[in-house]
Amino acid sequence: MLRYLPYLLSLALTVYCLVDALQSDELVIRNLPKIAWVLLVLLFPVVGPVAWLVAGRPERSASAPAAGQQQRWEDHRRSRDRQQPPQRPPRGPDDDPDFLKGL
Repeated sequence: MLRYLPYLLSLALTVYCLVDALQSDELVIRNLPKIAWVLLVLLFPVVGPVAWLVAGRPERSASAPAAGQQQRWEDHRRSRDRQQPPQRPPRGPDDDPDFLKGL
């Protein structure tokens, strides 16, 4: 059982870094494009995830990219906000304010 531990740790690190890379916003990822980081993490089991953690992962203290990319960041946020789906209609009559007013 102990001999499988390095493989399990490598797999866990790869899965963690893959999910982290996929969920990170592309504008705050450092050094490479998002797709390049995903491929690096998948193709190189130990080196890729460690490289992601050291050189690619966005800094947690930074909520936006550097000042030179501020306009791009704002444009990205506006376009992402426009893509939000419209609010869903009520599921049932007791959730519908118009129906409840008519009672």
